[in-house]
Amino acid sequence: MTVVTMFLAGGSWMTIFLSLCLLSLIVILLGDMLGRRTKFLLALRKVPYPTALPIIGNAYQLNCTQEEFFKKLVKWANEFGNIYLIWVGLRPFIFLYRVEAVQPLLSSSVHIDKSLEYQYLKPWLGTGLVTSTGEKWHFRRKLLTPTFHSNLLDAYLKTVKEETSILISCLEKEVGKWFDMVPYAKRATLDIICDTAMGYKLNAQRNTKNEYVKAVDKIASIVQMRFTNVWISSDTIFKLTKAGREHDHANQIIQQFVNKVIVERKAEWKLKCDDNFNNSTKKKRALLDLMLEMSHNGTVLSDEDIREEVNTFMYAGHDTMATSISWTLYALGRHPEYQEKILNEYNNVLGTDEITLENIQKLTWLEACIKEQWRLYPVAPLIARQIYKPIEIMGNQIPPGSTVLINSYLLHRDPRYFPEPHVYRPERFLPDGHKLPPYAFIPFSAGSRNCIGWKFATLVIKVAVLSVLKAFRVEALDEEKQLRFISELVLVNANGLRLKLKPREQ
Repeated sequence: MTVVTMFLAGGSWMTIFLSLCLLSLIVILLGDMLGRRTKFLLALRKVPYPTALPIIGNAYQLNCTQEEFFKKLVKWANEFGNIYLIWVGLRPFIFLYRVEAVQPLLSSSVHIDKSLEYQYLKPWLGTGLVTSTGEKWHFRRKLLTPTFHSNLLDAYLKTVKEETSILISCLEKEVGKWFDMVPYAKRATLDIICDTAMGYKLNAQRNTKNEYVKAVDKIASIVQMRFTNVWISSDTIFKLTKAGREHDHANQIIQQFVNKVIVERKAEWKLKCDDNFNNSTKKKRALLDLMLEMSHNGTVLSDEDIREEVNTFMYAGHDTMATSISWTLYALGRHPEYQEKILNEYNNVLGTDEITLENIQKLTWLEACIKEQWRLYPVAPLIARQIYKPIEIMGNQIPPGSTVLINSYLLHRDPRYFPEPHVYRPERFLPDGHKLPPYAFIPFSAGSRNCIGWKFATLVIKVAVLSVLKAFRVEALDEEKQLRFISELVLVNANGLRLKLKPREQ
């Protein structure tokens, strides 16, 4: 008697039948997976990449410092031409840095999803404007855009001037010696954002040991580290590390602080509105005020929604503005002749007039110097998108499952549009300068997902830089070749940005 006959005789024919069906299903699924993977790889076959190992891809080459990682991105671009990718495990990360490649991505209304790595921000920022997508992002974007209307920027300007005055007084203590500008700029912009976003006086500039200030700095540093460290990408592994525990502790401090402010502001609103938000006649000057008005009974925004957006604006706003202020002063410190051009224009155009939202736009040298700094030292050096639908880029059909990154540091140094691209030359951005093609210069990204607060950020940076130049002559220590770039959420120098100040003669 054969084995099959024995099974049939024993009544186990159903077991055999089901086993064969399961086996067939497994073979079909594996075949389907293999087919899809093959199709995926074929779509990317023309995109060059550094030598990769099986399974882990180029992950072994990313086990380096953040400074070395940035250098490799530049090196590979020079080596592979207009587009390249790196494999992190089985995931392809495709790097773009030519206008022809950037435009189809940023002009798309479909490819607006941030990369999967932005999930690292969610315990802190939730799903606010930076991390949300789809209908939620569209709704929030439309809802919050009025917060940056020019009428409200006029109200914000008063806060900007007040906090910038405090910044000048803090910098007076550093006159005559080398110091890192970045921490001062961060505390100043944190105070500005806290007041304009929450209507709350944080006083970070005068109280540098503020628990919230330290927590924001700590969690930002840890999140940025995770963006480039593939070995702690797993939440399970990350939570077992010292950094994971520090992250959770800092996040707890931040959420408690923001919750406290929201509760206090909501109580004030209810008192002033007699429990009827619609009857408020108070002019809304803070982002939180606008959201509280919209959140009556939680019908539009819940407390959690409000907390997400407050945290998003607090972080994304202060860090990007502080970086821009610091890099602008660094560039002017290396090229002091432009400090004089800015001040001469200021004296000739504005004279003794008080700075307003309108007349600060007349300072073309100030704007040109800031833009040239954004070109050389872009605020966000990498802009990442997750691809869920096919998109053609430079003749390549990029398949779903890919992550695409725009390297704006390289985009802004394209010699076709910026002759002598490594030279600081603000004349490029004067009103009569050479007209650039769309997407060649994207300091605030571009397309539907550009920075919602770019006008406000530009205002803050202009007022801060102008105020510092009026008070001090600025000198920068490090030459361009000595800079050690690190690509975090913002572009930083490993040694900070070391300046020396000398008071201007009155």
